Amino acid sequence: MLNSFPSRRSLLKTAAALPALSAAAAQTAKPDTGPTTSTIQDRDRRMQWWQQDRFGMFIHFGLYSVLGQHEWAMEEEGIPVAEYQLLAKQFNPKPHAARVWAKLAKSAGMKYMVMTTKHHEGFCHFNTKLTDYCAPKQAAGRDLVAEYVEAAQAEGMHFGFYYSLMDWHHPDGARCATDEAARRRFVDYIHGQVNELCSNYGKVGVLWYDVNWPLSPEGWESEKMNRMVRQLQPDILINNRAGIPEDFTTPEQHIQAYDSPWEACMTMNDSWGFNRGDDNWKSPKTVVRNLITCTRDKGNYLLNIGPEADGSIPPQSVEILTSVGKWMDNHGDLIHTADRCQVKSSEFANFTRQGKTLFVHTYFWPGQTVAIGGLQQKVLSARMHPGGQPVKFEQDEWRVKFVGLPQTAPDPIATVIAVEMDAEPTQDQRAIRVNRKRESV
Repeated sequence: MLNSFPSRRSLLKTAAALPALSAAAAQTAKPDTGPTTSTIQDRDRRMQWWQQDRFGMFIHFGLYSVLGQHEWAMEEEGIPVAEYQLLAKQFNPKPHAARVWAKLAKSAGMKYMVMTTKHHEGFCHFNTKLTDYCAPKQAAGRDLVAEYVEAAQAEGMHFGFYYSLMDWHHPDGARCATDEAARRRFVDYIHGQVNELCSNYGKVGVLWYDVNWPLSPEGWESEKMNRMVRQLQPDILINNRAGIPEDFTTPEQHIQAYDSPWEACMTMNDSWGFNRGDDNWKSPKTVVRNLITCTRDKGNYLLNIGPEADGSIPPQSVEILTSVGKWMDNHGDLIHTADRCQVKSSEFANFTRQGKTLFVHTYFWPGQTVAIGGLQQKVLSARMHPGGQPVKFEQDEWRVKFVGLPQTAPDPIATVIAVEMDAEPTQDQRAIRVNRKRESV
């Protein structure tokens, strides 16, 4: 691949072996250089809603949903363009399927949505003047992006557009790398469609580019394109996948924190698009753990659904998000209003913070005593969240023990203890290793 990002498929294969929640994967990396076509100050103004929303729904929907064999089926199975494009004659989702997506997102505690408007296959869900290979001019006969926008707005959700720069259908999509006339035609086509998306659907929250193969940022004229976007949508957030730094970074299928704004995007199984054979589903506990890790390090979590061809959501996705939503009903305030948290180390818990209050999210419940080592501040009080029942504790220079707890976890996904400290909570595990008194051999 000539693009600066690995393919979505290759990342799935390599990241599957990596623990998404490992401490190493969540270390802060790369300084904040700011967006190419804006300033850090203006970016921070525009990002306030996004950083508070924290948790979003990604939707991968396209002709590949008809096949039900993963969104990369066209390339990985070597399907000819002439054969693949016939799927557009079959692709006709039930009207307003997106309303169900938006309701599920809201009930799961999500606050924003990002939908594929054109994936690598080249088929467009929106009403474009630049090709007939789009939903309004094929079997669906209507603008599916407009339906999605209406559904998101009806539920009070911010919405964004995913748009793939790579295009397996356009005749210039590959030869643009070696033929200047083809490059000019293809780049004008891409810029024209981005213009349409930013002009025809009201205020857009996010523009989420993907896979910038086969051109360099200079070849795509990425800076020119993004300056056009900002003229049309002054408050929009733009990701980094047109090959230049913009408003946020997008680690995929793993969690990696940055000093600049970032968003981890993940699937619920191992596929972005609908794949009827993929049964490797994440548990609700894993989803919540990922969300807490992103929150701890001031990142966002964009979690994917892959609707079936008719727009219905796979029942496994509904079941997972319903369980996550029940947890968020009790603890969503700890996600949407969190500060960056330095405390990280535990084998059975993770942490978020609001000011001087540390929230201990215990996902592997140890029983009647929960102990956290290395806390550097004095504990003033502890209570269960959200009920507020007081929790007894004992503190020495090495650890805090919360005692007298139930033997069985009050919440099977993650039980939360709110710990009020006398200053912003920090943790130093190495001090235990170095300074703790040793006994004889």
